[in-house]
Amino acid sequence: MMDSQPTYWKQIRATFQRIWGYEDFRSPQGEIVRSLLEFQDALIVLPTGGGKSICFQLPALLQTGLTLVVSPLVALMENQVQELRQRGLPAALLHSELPRYQHQQTLQAIEGQRLRLLYLSPETLLSSPVWERLSQPQVPINGLILDEAHCLVQWGETFRPAYRRLGMVRPALLQYKPSGSKIVIAAFTATANPTAQQTIRKTLQLQQPATYLTSPYRKNLRLRVQVVWTPRARRQQLLKFIQAKAQQAGLVYVRSRRDSEALAQWLRSLGYATAAYHAGLSAEERREIEGSWLGEKTQFVVSTNAFGMGIDKPDVRWVIHFQPPQLLSEYIQEIGRGGRDGKFADALTLVSEPTGWLNPEDKQRHQFFANQLQKQYRHAQQLAKKIPPEGEVATVAKQFPNGAIALALLHSVGQLEWVDPFRYRRCPQKSSRTLAQPNAIQQQSDMTRYLRTRGCRWQFLLAAFGFSKEAAGFRCGHCDNCR
Repeated sequence: MMDSQPTYWKQIRATFQRIWGYEDFRSPQGEIVRSLLEFQDALIVLPTGGGKSICFQLPALLQTGLTLVVSPLVALMENQVQELRQRGLPAALLHSELPRYQHQQTLQAIEGQRLRLLYLSPETLLSSPVWERLSQPQVPINGLILDEAHCLVQWGETFRPAYRRLGMVRPALLQYKPSGSKIVIAAFTATANPTAQQTIRKTLQLQQPATYLTSPYRKNLRLRVQVVWTPRARRQQLLKFIQAKAQQAGLVYVRSRRDSEALAQWLRSLGYATAAYHAGLSAEERREIEGSWLGEKTQFVVSTNAFGMGIDKPDVRWVIHFQPPQLLSEYIQEIGRGGRDGKFADALTLVSEPTGWLNPEDKQRHQFFANQLQKQYRHAQQLAKKIPPEGEVATVAKQFPNGAIALALLHSVGQLEWVDPFRYRRCPQKSSRTLAQPNAIQQQSDMTRYLRTRGCRWQFLLAAFGFSKEAAGFRCGHCDNCR
């Protein structure tokens, strides 16, 4: 398209320059935009800060019709839609926390074809009032974008089972649309190892997707893991680290709401301008904390993994994991908030010593997570014997606690197929297979191996995310192990 239709491409670049003000695309942004405009499915793995959202926002704005953006977090949707509206672009969002009148306004805007981009969660997309509007023959739909697609892999078998049904959205919607209609599907993420990529391709039913894989390596991120022997030492080490950073902007990651509140309170008592951020806050409270941090009234935020996706602050000089994340994909997302301006940033992770005798917190948290997963899988195996051979997801979810999760697990091991996004059918020939080891438990052990590696940390991450060629003989020279 760039060569055969130079005028067309010039117009695309002119629109890009007018809306976003950049001179030209960064590689591979231009190629991704071209794929989506040509209705070619795509799987895109771009590091945090690589400009993913422009890649699907621009094609959506260049076409008539609606592009659906499936996004995991309300905070992430709010940030992107607010930014688009500030640029005067026709975008909206739908989620369960919206006031009723706003919900109605957005549904009317869909019917009146006044939107180009609609952000929503998988659960909202599959809810009756929204599906009813999207299915109307006169509402053209160009694309289904899965933003932060690693969430399909991380959460689709545990607490967000609607993710597993997204592959049936395109065929179901096309049934209602005029003949010849096309819907492109693209999955965007900063973190997906080869197994995760395969899960995304298969679950979304991507058709010969164009694949864009960019190495997660960031030469300006200095990685360090430090052992702390007691809970008190963990706090002292955090304090020492923050004191050395003077007024530099940073982020502190913890694993629970309770920890974020307690730690923020302690740091405020020591005179630090900070706040706790988690999914339990209202939209207004989240907005205020984000604004305060972006506007440099707050030096750092003490946050769960709810913070950071889609929030762009280029000068974050440090990221500290007060407790290690459960998964490598979370870790790489979170350290990726640092140093987006290309200057050096430090990423420190505090861990208990391996035995956990003196500081058992990490071990207990790790064990609790693994036990919860195992419990869900056992529950799904028991339910598998009671669930009717075919039926509606909503009926099963109503009839059995965690019924929707059980269906998602059965789908993930090939014991069940979706008839459409709302109905399932068991696959009898495969029903003898027992459920495999939970994918997330395997991912947990990857994280443990990373924390204990003696080799170059970036080399470990490159290999873990499928960049084995780049990892061969690699030494970053600036992680704790290399130094």
